[in-house]
Amino acid sequence: MRTIVILPTYNERENIGSVVGRIRASAPELDILIVDDGSPDGTGQLADALAATDDSVHVMHRAGKDGLGAAYRAGMSWALDGGYDAVVEMDADGSHRPEELPSLLAALRSVPAGDGAGGADLVLGSRWVAGGSVVNWPIRRRLISRGGSAYSRFCLGVQARDVTGGYRAFTADALRRIRFEVVESQGYCFQIDMLRRAYDAGLTVVEVPITFVEREHGASKMTGGIVVEAMLRVTGWGIVGLPKRFRKQPEGSALTESTQRA
Repeated sequence: MRTIVILPTYNERENIGSVVGRIRASAPELDILIVDDGSPDGTGQLADALAATDDSVHVMHRAGKDGLGAAYRAGMSWALDGGYDAVVEMDADGSHRPEELPSLLAALRSVPAGDGAGGADLVLGSRWVAGGSVVNWPIRRRLISRGGSAYSRFCLGVQARDVTGGYRAFTADALRRIRFEVVESQGYCFQIDMLRRAYDAGLTVVEVPITFVEREHGASKMTGGIVVEAMLRVTGWGIVGLPKRFRKQPEGSALTESTQRA
């Protein structure tokens, strides 16, 4: 499959070079799209320099910081317009290990759904399944992540253990069926929104264990506002979708936990 990794960036100058290099070393067949939201620290200029020396690296410059969801939507539209068969979401701060890309891609469906082939439409890099872990996270962050996933499972009736994680691989067909272009959520809520839409569309979802490593450079983008947005939206979706909880799960929708590791 022709696959591209989308790296949204805002003030990631200290990390972007290393992450791009590790992606190229771990999965040299993949292309990379850096979506920079006008980083004042020069991340965009460094990204341009990387692209100038590597035809597999592309850069999208956006006018200003407009949120994670908007950056991913722009990147996904660019990827589908470019004819890519699969798209990977990955943080640009090094917390998602590029060395685990082969595990995610191995679980992805290689042909369009309905053609009789196995594999998933959406693969989640999961911290909270057997074999998954986090490194250098304080108890507060663990509780927020685990609690957010548990609350989302309760409200939305989804089966995934890691609902808020941002290390994911989609087939192009899955993105079209989710209708990613109308997703308005931001931050961690964007990831929850995309996942609930995947279940609603009857897609096959697989979780692959990953090790999440807290960033060494720069500041986390998570704020209290992001957490509040997610809680409010998830609660609202849960209330609106309550009648569906009493109906049969759409045929073809499934969750599988994979134990593959790179």
